[in-house]
Amino acid sequence: MADRVGSKSWMENRLTARLGLQYPIIQGPLGGLSSQRLTSAVSNYGGLGSFGAHGLQPEAIRKVIREIKDLTPKPFAMNLWVSMEDEGAFTSTEEAFDRSFAPLAKHIESVGGTKPFYRPYERIRFEDQVQVLLDEGIFAFSFIYGIPSKQILDEFRCKGIVLIGTATTVDEAIALEQAGVDVIAASGFEAGGHRGSFLQSSEDSLTGTMALVPQVVDAVQLPVVAAGGIGDARGVVAAFALGAEGVQMGTAFLACEESGANTLHRKVILSCQAKQTALTRGFTGRLARGIKNRMLDELNQKDIEVLPYPLQRALVRQLSIPAEKAGRPELLPLWAGQSASLSGCTEARTLLDTLVKEISEIGGAVQTWFENRLVHKQQNT
Repeated sequence: MADRVGSKSWMENRLTARLGLQYPIIQGPLGGLSSQRLTSAVSNYGGLGSFGAHGLQPEAIRKVIREIKDLTPKPFAMNLWVSMEDEGAFTSTEEAFDRSFAPLAKHIESVGGTKPFYRPYERIRFEDQVQVLLDEGIFAFSFIYGIPSKQILDEFRCKGIVLIGTATTVDEAIALEQAGVDVIAASGFEAGGHRGSFLQSSEDSLTGTMALVPQVVDAVQLPVVAAGGIGDARGVVAAFALGAEGVQMGTAFLACEESGANTLHRKVILSCQAKQTALTRGFTGRLARGIKNRMLDELNQKDIEVLPYPLQRALVRQLSIPAEKAGRPELLPLWAGQSASLSGCTEARTLLDTLVKEISEIGGAVQTWFENRLVHKQQNT
């Protein structure tokens, strides 16, 4: 570990070699809060920028990819969800919609919004999104909530596209390795946003990053990326010490002005209000971590009926859009990980400069400590 972080060698490993990176730092895909500016900024610096496209129609994804390519010649990743909806999305009724709308009604009225109308679910096909990624010749494809079919994975491999699968448990990591991915992102429950579990329920897959990473490293032969609760250089060095060959950071980048987060969201992350986060299904129908606020607390009450994903997400957006315009952060889903209070940089380049500098400094100090410990041990034997 000391060798890895104490010198330039922390930048040189299987991950950086496979992805063609200068630094083993991946910007988390951030779902609907991605932006072409942030993705390209991280890639241009030498890390791996990512764009979360799961909520976009295929042609919108094509446009995003081309815009990112106009901003950077460097590798970047496009991220999709293998599981696009909960089973109940196809059978959910208007009566269920009305029950789930009830706790939001007063808030929508208070911010000048209008009552949404029930509409049967219209799906976006994962396979259609995937085809765009293949057509556009992206460099890396990352995914959560499952494993694509062998046929799909084979098509990506034939085009030389790097496959990054997300695991929230050791068993998921083993399944991803057996499926033939190139890199595994081990996502601990500290992470902001959605829990991408797929072998068991999200509630039964809540292993912390520092416990998950070494177990995954021991269980697979692939490069492992640590994700979840890594907010500064100390977390990066700790992840390397546990055997990770890279880190994925979301919330720290979310606070940067290049991200797709609105001004209210970024201000809350950068303020003392971000000290407490919590898990909820209330914002989207799937378990996710956000900053604890009035709306999260209300939607976590036991008597609240939550629609299947993505119906609940669409419903809550009917409040989020006018609440943002009204400047009411207490009514917004404010995605963030448990290390949100460590976020202090408002520009991606400043954040990356700080990380690179401090990782080397901390790594050097750790290396000296190990060397002194070894000398002391030898003197006492």
